[in-house]
Amino acid sequence: MKFLIDECIGTSVAKWLREQGYDTVSILEFSPGIPDEAVLHKAFLENRILITMDKDFGDIIFRNNKHHCGIILLRLLNWQTKHKIAILENFLALYIHEIENNFIVITEQSVRIIRVNKINYDA
Repeated sequence: MKFLIDECIGTSVAKWLREQGYDTVSILEFSPGIPDEAVLHKAFLENRILITMDKDFGDIIFRNNKHHCGIILLRLLNWQTKHKIAILENFLALYIHEIENNFIVITEQSVRIIRVNKINYDA
């Protein structure tokens, strides 16, 4: 599984995912400041799951029917890196096979998987 880490997540999470054996790149490491549409396009072209805290990606894929390979949206109250890693570690242990092509919202209390792989893309 391959991941693209959005700027708001941070490079420490990308480093941790690499240490777990995942092919992971971070926007901050190669192109900070690029627009959300460009981030989503890069993730799609490279067949990567996008991990973000930016809810704008939901608008992009649901309103604009943009292609994606899966998006994990962290909606956390605690933004500390250790907390993000702990949440992702638990999530990956339980839901690894449900990530691709879906939109997933993770909070401290819940995981919501929105199955969007059957959207008819016009773009």
